[in-house]
Amino acid sequence: MDAKWKPRKEFKPGPKDREGKLTYLGSMVWNSLSISIEDKPVLHIGEDEVLIEVKAAGICDTAVHLLQSDDEGYIFYPGLTAFPVTIGHEFAGTIAKAGPAAIDKRINKPFRAGDPVCAEEMYWCGYCRPCCDGYPNHCENLEEMGITVDGAFTEYMKVKTKYCWSLKPLEGTYYGDDLFVAGSLVEPTSIAYNAVIERGEGVRPVDSAVILRGEVIWNGKALNATVVIVAKADARIPLTGEVFQVRRANIVGSQGHSGHGTFPRVINLMAGGVDMTRISTKRIKLDHVPANVEDLQTNKEDCKVTSVS
Repeated sequence: MDAKWKPRKEFKPGPKDREGKLTYLGSMVWNSLSISIEDKPVLHIGEDEVLIEVKAAGICDTAVHLLQSDDEGYIFYPGLTAFPVTIGHEFAGTIAKAGPAAIDKRINKPFRAGDPVCAEEMYWCGYCRPCCDGYPNHCENLEEMGITVDGAFTEYMKVKTKYCWSLKPLEGTYYGDDLFVAGSLVEPTSIAYNAVIERGEGVRPVDSAVILRGEVIWNGKALNATVVIVAKADARIPLTGEVFQVRRANIVGSQGHSGHGTFPRVINLMAGGVDMTRISTKRIKLDHVPANVEDLQTNKEDCKVTSVS
């Protein structure tokens, strides 16, 4: 996917924006989006990296909003972005090659060729203040798979093993393509887990949570409600503080899925029978991804479109 760097008149670059390459306010800068299929060489891996043969990759709303534009040609997505980029970050596959320092955190042993894995989308550095304080989702040097660095809609990709998680716990519960479709859903499920369980707090087994959109959301009709802001948008929130004060309500922000044991917990939930594969309503081949990214701008019938090799 590619775009032109064309800042709006009111855009003011921040200290981390890189002219012509990267910005933290995508919808204020990127114009004239395009998507295509290209041939690229297979990458060499470092000591702490693995080369993954991608078996399944889902189309996220982020990819749809990267390609979707307003009347002036600017992308909908308001967040951290860099172009050109290979999109895709909800994926699973098998290790084709592992570096000598590629360690499986689950068992503290080396990854081996053939191991099934998925990976985090948030490429946190591990040495900035937020990372060291235990908040990798808020890394000051954050890169994002398929958004600022090349992602998973490809045959092979390389990933540092600190972001990788073994899918071996899913073996015996899922078989064939279903194992990798389930693995591709670990990342989006982990975003929901982080929002509802980690950030929302207070939610316990058999409790209910409701997903709302629009201004219905701010009327504060329930006592002790917690509103978790997950989706990205540059629109202002129509908030009246009095409503939240009277209804003893909370508003919290939730970003990402890294840290806090989220990925292994989601994998274990799936292994225990929480079958997320049912939300994958359409399976396609890799070369059909561009057409389906465009189709999902208006298609409201398919929940999750997954590329399966």
